[in-house]
Parts: sequence; structure tokens; C-alpha cells
Amino acid sequence: MSTVTTAAADRDDRSAGGGRPAHRGTGRRPRFGRGIRGNEAMAGWLFVLPIVVILGVFLLLPIVMAFWVSLTDWRGQGSPFKSGVPFVGADNYTHLFTQDGLARRDFMTSIRNNFYYVLIVVPVQTALALGLALLVNNRMLKAKGFFRTAFYFPSVTSSVAISVVFLFMFANSGAINGVLSWFGIDGPAWFSDSRGLIHLILGLFGVDNAPAALSDGGPLGLSWWEWLSGPSVAMCAIMFLVIWTTSGTFMLMFLAALQSVPVSLDEASELDGASKWQRFRYVTLPLLKPTMFLVLTLGLIGTWQVFDQIYVMSQGNPAKTTLTPAFLSYRTAFKDLDYGQGAAIAFVLFVIIIVLTLAQRWIMRDRDEPRRRFRWLR
Repeated sequence: MSTVTTAAADRDDRSAGGGRPAHRGTGRRPRFGRGIRGNEAMAGWLFVLPIVVILGVFLLLPIVMAFWVSLTDWRGQGSPFKSGVPFVGADNYTHLFTQDGLARRDFMTSIRNNFYYVLIVVPVQTALALGLALLVNNRMLKAKGFFRTAFYFPSVTSSVAISVVFLFMFANSGAINGVLSWFGIDGPAWFSDSRGLIHLILGLFGVDNAPAALSDGGPLGLSWWEWLSGPSVAMCAIMFLVIWTTSGTFMLMFLAALQSVPVSLDEASELDGASKWQRFRYVTLPLLKPTMFLVLTLGLIGTWQVFDQIYVMSQGNPAKTTLTPAFLSYRTAFKDLDYGQGAAIAFVLFVIIIVLTLAQRWIMRDRDEPRRRFRWLR
């Protein structure tokens, strides 16, 4: 009987309080969402507000301003936001892709050069970094600290200083040609030879001039013979430098990933009769996939943004065979004083990097997971 009476009293309390149980004892209703965790969201925003303001002022705002400059014909005099600055819309972009002229030819030449640069540097530096990481991670290797420091040291050295050293090494009478002369090989004039590697290889088979089918016409202002030239001899010297200086950084990333691989997995596969190559291919390499994606992404971004080595070693010469979009953007804006087109080149380069990064993310996605729309964008 007392239970029924208590339930009836609770119903009366709910009806009197709008459907909520009355807060007994204090006579006050409880405060939901308050207390020790009530203001966490506000505190979090207060903590991140300084960095949000800094990024907005020094990163986001300059990007918006640069995009506006790419839509104008600003020549560097006065402010680009004055009413007298000519607004040209997308003309700076169309000059790069659709209108015949020196601007499109130089831009497409830089894209061709950078494409071959990325195609060679990214795989080679990744493979070399992984090989060095496997070497210094070997349990039988002595003096590991020395080798890790030696391999990583070029990465922390000034790129300008190393570029100057490589200029002396690849000079006509430099150390590289001196070593080649020991084997009876006449070294090339590295930074004066504009011939492409593919053209040089074809020359060994007697193909010194462009066939008619490759010299007539071609996409985006260049003939097929020019697109298929390969990296120039001068660009190869810069590739050697970049591969040597960047492999150490990526080696540390692979080394950290290798040291997180459980030893028990490797020992279990060895007991099952797997060879060293099989253990690496089917046990170690799949566990390195996240690090591999990171290394490839950083390598892809870095190679498309190459600037300082080009600036110090070649300035885009010889015959524009070392010209890259980043250096072309600088030269167009700060030497030719065409800031609008220089900014347009920078934004096109930004789009290229974003598209290739997303494509790489899609290629390296985990195919065992259920497919969902836009999952590869995560």
C-alpha cells in the first residue's frame, strides 16, 4: 500500500513540475550542463584563440590577398587593393594554359622539368631512406649512433651551403669529372648541357633530330619531342644533391616506424620458414604503410616546391631546362614585376600539389575496409 502511495505522489510531483521530477531537499531544480565540466568548450576556445588569430592574420589573410593579386595586373607600385589597379579576372590563368605566347611556353616548360624531377627524386629518395633505415636498425650493426648521425647530417646542413659545394663538385674540372676520368669517361659540362637524358639515349641509336611525327604539334604549347626529352644533365646534378640531403630525414621516419614493429611478429614468421625477403614483404612493409604515405606525401610536396637549389645553382639555365614553377613564380613576380601572373603560377602549383596528394591518398587507401563515398578524402 505504501508503494502505491509513493508512486502516486511522484506522479503528482511530475504534473505539478511540468513533467519533471521535483528536486527534493533543496527546493531548487538541478542545473544541467554546468559544474566542473560546464565551461570546457569556452575554455578550449580561449586557449586556441591566440593561434587561430595568428594563423588567420599571417596565413589565411595573405593567401586571400595573393589570390586577389592573381586576378589583377598589379605591377608592384602602390597597394594592390587601390581602385586604380586593373582587374583582369582570369586572364593571368588563361595566359598559362590557352593563349600562345612566352608565358605559356615557360610555364609548360617548368611543369615538364618539375614532372621529371618528381618522377625520379621521390621514388629514389624514398627507397634510399628505407634502405638506410633497415641498415641502421640491424641488431648486428655496431656504432649505430655514428651511422645515424652521419646519414642525417646532410639534412640539417644549410641547403645554400651544400648547393655551393655541389657547384664546385660538378664543375667542368670538378671532383665528379675527375673521378669519371679515372675510368676513361669524359664528364659532361653539367650546368651547361641542356640535353635531356631520353634524347641522349636516343642519340646512341642514331636518333639525333626529332622525327616529324614528334616535332609537329603537341599539347599545351610544347611539341611531343620536347615533352619526351627527359631531365637535362643540369637537372640530374640537382637531383643528386636533393636526394642526398633529404634521405636522412625520411630515414629517421622509417627508423621510428621500424622500431615500433613487434619483434614477436618477425620471430613468428621466421619460425614459420619465411625468408628475409618474405618477412620484409609480408610482415614489415605492410606495417610501414602509414609512414610510407607520410614520406611520399612530404616528398611530393617538397619536390614540387623546389626553389633554393634552383636559385643558387642554375637560375633555370641552361636553356630553361632547370626552370621550375616555384622559381618561375618568383622570377615573374620579383624580376619581371608581373605580380599578378606570378601569383597565378603559385596558385596553379598549389592546386597541382593538392590534386596529386589526394590521388596518392586514394591509391594507397586500405582496400580491405568497406568503401564509402569520399572516404579517401579523410
